[in-house]
Order: sequence, then C-alpha cells, then structure tokens
Amino acid sequence: MQTLFSLIESPFPPDFSALYRTLGIEAQRFDSARNLHRALQKQPPDFFVGEFVYGWGNNYAGANVSNLDVTIRTLQRFAPQAKVIVFMHPREEDHIGKLLELFPIHAVLAYPVSEQAMQAALQPAT
Repeated sequence: MQTLFSLIESPFPPDFSALYRTLGIEAQRFDSARNLHRALQKQPPDFFVGEFVYGWGNNYAGANVSNLDVTIRTLQRFAPQAKVIVFMHPREEDHIGKLLELFPIHAVLAYPVSEQAMQAALQPAT
C-alpha cells in the first residue's frame, strides 16, 4: 500500500479521502510541520501534499521562499523518492516558479483542486 502525508494549513482543504482509498493509498494529515517531520523519520511516504504560501517579506524571505522549503528539504533527506504535490491559491501563481527553481515538484494544482486533477497527479508516470 502506498502512503501519502499532507500538510495543509487552509481551513477548508479538499477532502480526497475516498479517492485515496480507491487508489489504495493510506493518507495521514498533519497539523504542523514539526509533527510531519517526526513522522518522516519513522516512515517515508510515497507522496507528500503541501500547500504553498509565498513568504511575503516575513521570516521566509531570504533563505526560504515559502512555508514548504524546510519540509521539502526534510523530505529530500528522509523520503527522496516521495512525489511532491503542491496546492496553491491562484494569487500565488506569480511566485510558484521560485519554489520550482529550488525543488523537484511532481505536480502543482491550483485551488479549487478537482478530484480528476488529484487523481492524475497520483497516477504512476507512463
């Protein structure tokens, strides 16, 4: 069985639990990066789903461009095979390129994320 870890901070993320079950993916949602990083050290997931938030001059500016930088670096260390799927608000589209320059991202899906788009991102490459 494949595994998927997610770190979504928005209040109303899409619920793909039925899709995950249909595809034979065991999903775990984390409420903090710290808890996710601990879990990564115990079990590397096949997929990671995170929500991109650009660092608008806050503490992300400089070394990190977004809220996902540290988590993706941790994934590279403990789960280098994990496919990274990023959700983003359309207003962040001008900034997602900065993340793509730094990390290999499997898929970027803009809100509202459809089940069909998510299913396509979870399918093996052919």
